Amino acid sequence: MLSNLTLKRHADLVDRMATAQGVDLEESMMAGHLTPGELGDAVLACTGCAAPEACEHWLAAHDAGESAPGYCRNTELLVDLAARLAR
Repeated sequence: MLSNLTLKRHADLVDRMATAQGVDLEESMMAGHLTPGELGDAVLACTGCAAPEACEHWLAAHDAGESAPGYCRNTELLVDLAARLAR
């Protein structure tokens, strides 16, 4: 079972990675492009990552607008949301 601390850490990573991709998760939800369930699935996918420390380092070293690292389990979702918000 996942601890609250683990879930909070990965929720933060998902939010920070989305921001780095130019995606506002709250705006995506309000626009109907993302459901609470999909956001929860993204956080759970993130918890399955074996390299959250690498993600934290990547986020600290990269500017907004750069493509997510290849190991990110939510890249497809974030690319889709960025495209929807750009319309």
